[in-house]
Amino acid sequence: MDAIPIIDLAQAQGDLAARRQVAAAIGKACTDTGFFTIANHGIGTEIAAAFWRSAKNFFDLPAAEKSTAKAPYVGYPYGYAPFAKEALSLSLGHAAPPDLKESFSMGPLGRPDPMPDDPEAAFAYAATIWPPSRPEMPRIWAAYYRRMEALAARLMALFALALDLDEDFFAASIDRHVSALRANHYPGQVKPPRPGQLRAGAHSDYGSLTILRQDDAPGGLQIRTPDGIWRDVPHLPDCFVINIGDLLAQWTNDRWVSTLHRVVNPPLAAGHASRRLSAAFFHTPNWDARISCIPSCLPPGTSPKYPVALAGPHLMAKYRKSQAVDGQQVEGR
Repeated sequence: MDAIPIIDLAQAQGDLAARRQVAAAIGKACTDTGFFTIANHGIGTEIAAAFWRSAKNFFDLPAAEKSTAKAPYVGYPYGYAPFAKEALSLSLGHAAPPDLKESFSMGPLGRPDPMPDDPEAAFAYAATIWPPSRPEMPRIWAAYYRRMEALAARLMALFALALDLDEDFFAASIDRHVSALRANHYPGQVKPPRPGQLRAGAHSDYGSLTILRQDDAPGGLQIRTPDGIWRDVPHLPDCFVINIGDLLAQWTNDRWVSTLHRVVNPPLAAGHASRRLSAAFFHTPNWDARISCIPSCLPPGTSPKYPVALAGPHLMAKYRKSQAVDGQQVEGR
């Protein structure tokens, strides 16, 4: 699909000129739709496969066993979120029935020392609640998380080049990032959803970038392209879908776009065969990173579109808006 180009990261392993060429392609994609697909990303097959099996095996557990990892309250960031306990469209202020999915999330692997001077920063560094019956999960997920954070840092360096900046421009803002790794499970559908109910409602992502792996199953990811049309995001084996989030759009003064996307329902005839799994690494800068307009994104004689924001509070506000019980917003604690 032309709206989502495929970018070969192997071509960025050469000299600076080669990296700039790849960065230019990324920059065009981020300007057009904010979405692109990467191939030859360097994530080890064994680590990726182990993580995928671990996620699937968790969602295959009986409900009571999954609930041993349940978050203690709606709005807690890490652990198991049961089916239909989130409505992503609420993050944009659009009411809708709960999304038709369940999820498991983990947060940063450690806490910075010292912690940010903000009592609410503990939210982003909260402990992940793991199921006692799956003692291998923390190790497998941590290994995959480390590969994701390394890939995200590599992409951020290419983003910097695309914006005519030094490659390390973002480095000091992401060395204590508050990123989350989430696996989503969309069960097969055997009865019609409620009016307006989707697997994941229309939303934009909150942070700097998202690294997504998705299943090849009916009822999948769509983006709303600049012409206002919802278009499918194809599944490509051994590739990741990348999209930028709200914070990077603000950093670039909307030179780059944080595009609306959603996960649609499958044809009802697909039934149980429409079961779908996805895994997203939501990369977010340091809690106290200041998001202000990049100079190269400010035309002469103009003012920034956005006030300076702090990454952590921005993330928390967006996340808590999305937490729902039957479509009603619930404030986190």
